[in-house]
Amino acid sequence: MTTFDFLLQGLGSAMQPINLLYALIGVTLGTAVGVLPGIGPALTVALLLPVTYQLDPTGSLIMFAGIYYGGMYGGSTTSILLNTPGESASIVTALEGNKMARKGRGGPALATAAIGSFVAGLLATLALAFIAPTVVKYALAFGSREYFALMVLAFITVSAAFGDSALRGLTSSASALRWR
Repeated sequence: MTTFDFLLQGLGSAMQPINLLYALIGVTLGTAVGVLPGIGPALTVALLLPVTYQLDPTGSLIMFAGIYYGGMYGGSTTSILLNTPGESASIVTALEGNKMARKGRGGPALATAAIGSFVAGLLATLALAFIAPTVVKYALAFGSREYFALMVLAFITVSAAFGDSALRGLTSSASALRWR
């Protein structure tokens, strides 16, 4: 089967009424928790993890996706209305969306955030589905030389960002080595 066939099979599974209900519940819960300032989508998924314990794997993954995307949108809501970004991805939304809200255009700002989030999520998911097999082929072909080159690139990148504090840069470099 090709990637397109797998996407159609997944879309057919996601369009079942029970799975659409799980998506609706996930988005609603994710938005409700994501609105809280300082709680990003990853923490929202972690907080709502017990909600999916009794579901089948397909339903739980669909609900996780709904929770994640709802949490992302909830973060933009607090950014626009309260000028309080709950995560780093909502900083620009806070800068521009709050200006619109102060001028009485909060509704269009929220609608723009919702539509933009949907379109960007859809395009990113499709791009990932079609590009991932090629990236996996390259990643599986990595040997020790390629890993060494990646580590050298990482050290050069970190050392370029040292700034005035060499101690902070070396600490961040050492923490990168710990995870390898």
